[in-house]
Amino acid sequence: MKTTASIDRLVISSLLVILLLSVLGTACQKDPEVVPVTECTASEIQKPISSAAPHYNLNVFLKGTSATACGYVEFRQEVDGAQFIHLDTWVHGLEPGTAYSLQRAVDTTLDGNCTSTTWLTLGKGLTAENITTDANGSGYAELFRSVSMIAVGTTFDIHFQIIKVSDSSVALSGDCYQYTVL
Repeated sequence: MKTTASIDRLVISSLLVILLLSVLGTACQKDPEVVPVTECTASEIQKPISSAAPHYNLNVFLKGTSATACGYVEFRQEVDGAQFIHLDTWVHGLEPGTAYSLQRAVDTTLDGNCTSTTWLTLGKGLTAENITTDANGSGYAELFRSVSMIAVGTTFDIHFQIIKVSDSSVALSGDCYQYTVL
């Protein structure tokens, strides 16, 4: 027969486990309302320089033609063998209530000079997905792309742009980065 104290310990332990799982679940979720690019200042739109940064995780900063337009792509490939690239994308200072698309172009001449203009519109897997701006001209989208058809270890130069869907005009563009498939 269990005593009241042992039952109390069991209940408290169970509650602690539930609380811990709840906290961990919340901590691992992304909050699309938290936008890392809230204004376009020179420090936010410059490409970070770090030779220690792995080529499968990129911080892509996008610049517009005006000082108020900018964007950010958190380009991440998990080291789990799934070969998916997560492309969390934020834009700011663009036309309100407007649909935009993230595009990328790659070339295999590894010289840090992205010359390819063969743009691919990104989205959720093979389905293109728009980034629609709110009343303030800001927008967010969780995009992804599979690279399972590309050999592990393949490296290429890659650059990104945000285009306005209605007329395909370039709203934001980024520098050249180097990426290696895991």
